[in-house]
Amino acid sequence: MIKTSANIKRVVFEPAALNYPLGKKLYHAFRQKGLEIHFTPSHNRVICVPGKSVQESFVEAKRTLVVGVRRSRHLETCKPSAHYQLPLATSCPAMCEYCYLFTHFGRRPYQRIYVNLSEILELAAEYIERRKPEVTVFEAAATSDPIPVEKYTGNLARTIEFMGNQPLGRLRVVTKFTDVANLLGLDHRGHTRFRFSINAANIIKRFEHGTPPLAERLAAALKIVKAGYLPGFIIAPIFYLDGWQEQYRALFQEIARQPLLAEHNDLTLELITHRFTKKAKTTIETLFPKTELPLDEENRTFKYGQFGYGKYVYPAKVKTEIESFFKEMVAAYLPRAAIEYFI
Repeated sequence: MIKTSANIKRVVFEPAALNYPLGKKLYHAFRQKGLEIHFTPSHNRVICVPGKSVQESFVEAKRTLVVGVRRSRHLETCKPSAHYQLPLATSCPAMCEYCYLFTHFGRRPYQRIYVNLSEILELAAEYIERRKPEVTVFEAAATSDPIPVEKYTGNLARTIEFMGNQPLGRLRVVTKFTDVANLLGLDHRGHTRFRFSINAANIIKRFEHGTPPLAERLAAALKIVKAGYLPGFIIAPIFYLDGWQEQYRALFQEIARQPLLAEHNDLTLELITHRFTKKAKTTIETLFPKTELPLDEENRTFKYGQFGYGKYVYPAKVKTEIESFFKEMVAAYLPRAAIEYFI
């Protein structure tokens, strides 16, 4: 089994990052801490990650932070969560066996942050302007969990306040992590919906290595609600395994024990069933050779996704059964909550 560690061991700088105040600040701070410092001509090319095996390289990549500049003037769409992705970071320190990012980042999913946030937010403002008078919604966690790197950048806090000042801009954030203290006193003006990614306790224990347990995530969600953010939960991925109904019923019961969450008049739920790509399956079975994830292709239906590659999803009959059960759970335990989508 891969041993998890969230501690950064090395930092790789794109030289252009040192032209920005945040880049200079991070360079001096990490040097003072005695971390390994490397340079790369592009934040997309990192060759200093060591490892004698695929598993070792994977762990070392998770302990590698890349500091770069985002130059693209294009924002990807982000269905069904939002209109556009807002790239504040890439990857995260967790080692969830099912991670959908395996399809994109393979076996070396180093963490990446951007120091030119002002330019990124200027781009977001342009996208908002284009869609006037409609509201434009941005997802800050499409390819990352922004909370673990927030202590280095403060980018999420700045983005939340930026969106608070945009009459037609809205932000969505999702995380499995719980270090939200620096976000609680921000002037968000209700323009940010802060969701926590949760799952049945047994699923978290078996597959979500290096992440806080359910109880800690719910405690952090309570802090967010008290700070006035719009709350939500992503329950994903939903697994059709032995005892799944009992396990997910227990999850809803746990949420219902927190009145501030269960009785909130604007709580949203996003429900996502488990799916995987051929590429992700190969990576998962290499990194976690003893995985108990259900990856049998013959028990799935092949479907093309919005990014053009195929994925294996639960067949229609199973998906209908899961959807029916979850609707029952929501009606019973979270009757005020709205299901934004089920996929």
